[in-house]
Amino acid sequence: MALAPRDDAILSVAELTRQIKDTLNVHFPSVWVRGEISGFKRADSGHLYFALKDLDALIDCVMWRTATMRLAFDPRDGMEVEALGAITVYEKRGRYQLVCESLRPSGEGALLLALEELKRRLQAEGLFDAARKVALPRYARRVGLVTSPVGAAVRDIVNVLRRRWPAIQIVLAPVRVQGPGAAEEIARAIRDFNRYRRVDVLIVGRGGGSLEDLWPFNEESVVRAVAGSALPIVSAVGHEVDWTLCDLAADVRAATPSAAAELVVPERRDVQRHVEHLDQRLGAAVRRALDRRRERVDALVKRYGFQRSRDFLGLVQQRVDDLAERMRRLMRDALARTRQRLEQTLARYGLRRWPASLAERRVEVSALAERLAAATAGSLEARGQKARALADRLRALGPRAVLERGYCLARGPDGSLVRTAATLRVGDDVALEFARGSADARVARVRLENNDGSQVER
Repeated sequence: MALAPRDDAILSVAELTRQIKDTLNVHFPSVWVRGEISGFKRADSGHLYFALKDLDALIDCVMWRTATMRLAFDPRDGMEVEALGAITVYEKRGRYQLVCESLRPSGEGALLLALEELKRRLQAEGLFDAARKVALPRYARRVGLVTSPVGAAVRDIVNVLRRRWPAIQIVLAPVRVQGPGAAEEIARAIRDFNRYRRVDVLIVGRGGGSLEDLWPFNEESVVRAVAGSALPIVSAVGHEVDWTLCDLAADVRAATPSAAAELVVPERRDVQRHVEHLDQRLGAAVRRALDRRRERVDALVKRYGFQRSRDFLGLVQQRVDDLAERMRRLMRDALARTRQRLEQTLARYGLRRWPASLAERRVEVSALAERLAAATAGSLEARGQKARALADRLRALGPRAVLERGYCLARGPDGSLVRTAATLRVGDDVALEFARGSADARVARVRLENNDGSQVER
């Protein structure tokens, strides 16, 4: 049976509330409380009013304006936070509450806050500037991988690299990609690759996961190692929706590890088709050059006059010699360039499966060169025979052949050919041109022929 209190021990409501408040202030002067924000409200005065709750309880909270000025984030309903404050009583309503002096996100929220702060600081230093980024090599011979040696990510990368470019060489730096110490291993592997410089490009990444799983790629040591790398880096962290600070610092960001492999090596079949296209262009260029030379020879034959047949034949022969020499030089140069490009491609890209194919191409090119040289020589010989036949016809039809049979050419005082005696006068000087040599003469008598066949002296 409970004892009834004395009449002199009866307290007023205010006195009882004040004693409860004093008791709470003594026992809870400063305490950390974790909970979810509910009923958040920002008053016009700048004070914050809200409640913290969990599955079993709820406590009212207040944060004065002077304390809110130190907040590094914007509180909102549903956010899990950790609050530091004192337990007191709001006497007007008789309700106890937590007067918050400090407020910080809890769990993933704390990570996001730290991530934003680090991002702002590194961005201010210029670590994410586009001017710092370098282009990926067009044909990489060796690819360095900084990732876990187990899991789907490394298998996907290797499979895609081997399928697209079978001759690619892969160097793996096995590291942990989550948990304590992972960031230090990743940063050290990137620095080691840069120190030895045995690869052409790096792929840094892992498969998908939560924010905590991907956190090593947000660590400052990893971000600075990526930004300071002299080797081009492709960041392939998580899936397409995942973003880390490593992605911002890398030269190229890939949506997935498989996409990163597709970025660093070309498709072998595409390169093969390009080489074949270049081969076709070379053959077409040689044929066009031959056609242009042939057209020029034909034009010379058609437009050259009959009066200088010997010079024409000499010019044709000289042109034939020049064309033959230039053709040989062009063929040597073209074959040398083709051979050099193929050898450079072999030496540069390490095409393990192409040597046999390239050897067959060399044999085909040599055979084509011999056929082209033979065709060129035959064409030139046919042209020369045709030119010599034309020269013989010119000589047979020319006036010199007539002179060889005992005739001569007479030229008047003005140097023109004398075709009739009526153009001459007694005393005119004439020049007589024989098959061999010439003579000067003077007209002593001119006899003209009438229509009836009789002759009359002038």
